[in-house]
Formats: sequence, structure tokens, C-alpha cells
Amino acid sequence: MSAPNIETIVNLSKRRGFVYPASDIYGGLGSAWDYGPLGVELANNIKQNWWKWMVHERDDIEGIDSSIIQNRLVWKYCGHEETFNDMMTDCRECKSRHRADKLEFEGSMSVDDAIAKGIVACPNCGKKDLTEPRPFLTMLSTRIGAVADEDDYYSLAYLRPETAQGIFINFANILTTSKRKLPFGIAQIGKSFRNEITPGNFILRTREFEQMEMEYFCRAEDAPRFVDEWVENYLEWLGSLGISRANIDLYEVPKEELAHYSVRTVDVMYRYFPDRDEESRQWDELMGIANRTDFDTKAHSKKAEDEEGNRINPDSTDDLSYFDPYTNERFYPYVVEPAIGVNRTLLAVLMDAYTEREGERGDKRVVLELKPELAPINVAILPLKKNKDEIVSLAMKIKRDLSRSLRAVYDDTGSIGKLYARQDEIGTPACITVDFESLDDQTVTVRDRDTWEQKRVAADRLAEFLGDRTSFAAD
Repeated sequence: MSAPNIETIVNLSKRRGFVYPASDIYGGLGSAWDYGPLGVELANNIKQNWWKWMVHERDDIEGIDSSIIQNRLVWKYCGHEETFNDMMTDCRECKSRHRADKLEFEGSMSVDDAIAKGIVACPNCGKKDLTEPRPFLTMLSTRIGAVADEDDYYSLAYLRPETAQGIFINFANILTTSKRKLPFGIAQIGKSFRNEITPGNFILRTREFEQMEMEYFCRAEDAPRFVDEWVENYLEWLGSLGISRANIDLYEVPKEELAHYSVRTVDVMYRYFPDRDEESRQWDELMGIANRTDFDTKAHSKKAEDEEGNRINPDSTDDLSYFDPYTNERFYPYVVEPAIGVNRTLLAVLMDAYTEREGERGDKRVVLELKPELAPINVAILPLKKNKDEIVSLAMKIKRDLSRSLRAVYDDTGSIGKLYARQDEIGTPACITVDFESLDDQTVTVRDRDTWEQKRVAADRLAEFLGDRTSFAAD
């Protein structure tokens, strides 16, 4: 079972401290969100899991953390300053603003023609009176320097719209310091910013977001194969996070929708809207795997030339070509890019982990069946009597001992039944109850989140018993 809709996760997230509306006490800020105590732990666990899988467990990937603000020329030569636009249209009736390519209408004509013929309805008011689509630069800009001079080209800077360019401009540095041979990749986790026209749907589409991105440098003839390999790699990794394959689909992006740097992109789609009737509207992009060709390595190179023999980049001071010592060839590497967002991954994880069960009294109980390595809290220590000094003292000692290896919390803010229900709802894999019997024989009750099975375990064996698992089935 998964969440029936995003609204269910929105309510759970605010109630239990996964995600809060940003600037909420001042009326909020459109499509901006803050991660709460549980959300930041879940997000960090997802990022750590990805980094371990992508960088630590492979022999062909290096890591990097590049600056959010780069020289403006970076965005000029990668094409973003000219092409990083969405087509925007306004409703003359209700003044709402929309991305033209997201508007729905019947027929095979282009959206521009459909709007011109008056057959596209405003999603907000239903009127068919939209303005002609026009480009809208989606990069967020700022001014740098003590005195921001509008006439100074370099005083204008952008908050990066993707982490990829920070990788490309460090390609030569990585080659020099790591002595890598093709094929190899460079990975990065970091914030990106896009001035979305119509952000929304909770954390699915925001102006500030975090990416887990990797650029895989290879020979041109190998790039098509690596696209397919990374698609399969990611399907396996997403499954390891608990995301059901039934909620994932692959979308081969048509040629007319490809980014200016791509010759092929495969989008991995997730069923974020299972409550929608129309099959095609249930899905939205979780991530993409693109063949960026040698566009980026040439775009930032001082020696690269276009088809007419003109230098592509007269401002660069370095060359991002690669010399193959085995073939004595020099060429500009192709790049295969798998890019996935932290927000969208976290939302998919929450939706797939969401389960409803019938409690002992016939009541509905919510259980987040998160993978143990992702759970914000690994184990909760619950004293049966919070006003019994000996019980509290033993419970606090157990919490301190387990905190050396696990994320452990102490909670005495309710009855034992309510405490169990709370921990189930936030995905805690195991609960430990300290009771009067514990004082006599130094054993405690360990309760499993998924089976609700309980076992008595010696207090001094808890770390060994729990280990990195939480299901008693492995015992």
C-alpha cells in the first residue's frame, strides 16, 4: 500500500515534523518549505545512502562540492543564459500565470497555435483568453561586489540552476589530481535554484531544491550503452529505498522536448498522483538520465571549435579535452548524466512507505514502513512509568549506550499505546520498553514496527540484537 495522494503526506509531514511551510508565521512564501526534525534526518539519510552507493562503493566515481555562485561566463557558454527559459502565458481574465507547455487541450497542434485559436482554457478560471506565450528566464539572479554596477557585466551573477556546470569546469582539476582514466564520473550533492513560473504540489516543484547529480565522462561510442546501464542502476537503487517498481515508469523524451545539450534523455517517472483518473496525469518526473554528448566539455574549452572552425569559447583559459594514453587520441569526452532531486526522492519514499492498518481496537493506524537505513529514528526508548526514578534512569542509560551506534530517542510524553502509535507513524523500526521487570532481571521489551511482535532482550545485548536490522525475522 502507498499513500492515496500527496495531501495525505502533506498532513503527515506537518503534523509529525517532516516538512513545514517556510516563513509560515508571515503567511508563507510560494512553494518554499523547511525540513523539520524528522525531515532533515530522512533527507540526510537519503543523501548519505546515495553518496555511499554512488561514490564509496564504486571504483570509477569521484566526489566534488562546487560553489553555488560561479562566474557569469559559466552560464553564458553552457547556453543557459540564452536558452534556460520557460514559455509563459497569462490569463487576461483572472491574471493567473502558467507555463505554456503544461497546459492541456485536445488536438495535435502546437500550444502556441492552440492559444492563438482560443481553444486552451485557463486552469484557474476556465476562461479561454490567454496571452501569447513569451520566454521567461528561470535562472535566479543576484548582484555581487561592494558596489553592484548594472553596467558591469560581471556584477550580475546567477544562483546555479543545476549542479552539473560546477562539475564540468572542474573536469581538468579532477583529471590532474586523481589521475583518472575514461570512463569515470564526478558526483555532487548540492542546492540549485530555478525561478519556476508555476511551482507547487508540495515539495515536488520548488524554486530552491537539492540535487544528487553525477556526470559520467566516456568515449562517444560508449555513451548510448552507459545511458541504458545507468537507467538499470537507478531502478535497482530506487528499489533499495523501498520505492515500488509498480509506481515507476520510463519515459523516452521525444526529440522536440530534449534540452539543447541532449541527444537522448530517459525520464524516470513516479506515480505521485495515484488518485487521478487519467493515467497520463498520475505521473511526474522523479529523475532523468541524459546523453549530453560533448557539448559541455567543448563549451568550456579554449581550443574547441565549431563546425565552421570558429573558437567556441574565447574566454576560457583551459582545455577540457582528454588524451587517451592507450590510443594516443585527444578528444572531448561525451557525458552521461543521471540527475535526481532530494525533494522528489524523499516524497516518493514517504508515499511508498505510507501504510494504514487496523489497530487492536479497530482504529486506523498509520505506519511508515521506511527502510531501516533511511528511518529518521532507529530506535525509541520508552519508560513504562515516567515518574519511577529507577525505570527512567535505566531507560536513559540504554538511550546513551545505543546512541553511540544508532539514532536513539527517549520519549515519555504519553501512554505506552500512544507512544507506539507515534513511533509507527514516523517510521521508527523498533521501540524498547523499560518496565518494572527490567529492574529485576535487566531485560527490556523490544517491539518491531512492521510485525508489532515483541521480544524480551537483555539490556546489555540490545546493540547486538538490533545491529543494523530491525525486523525480528532476521533473528
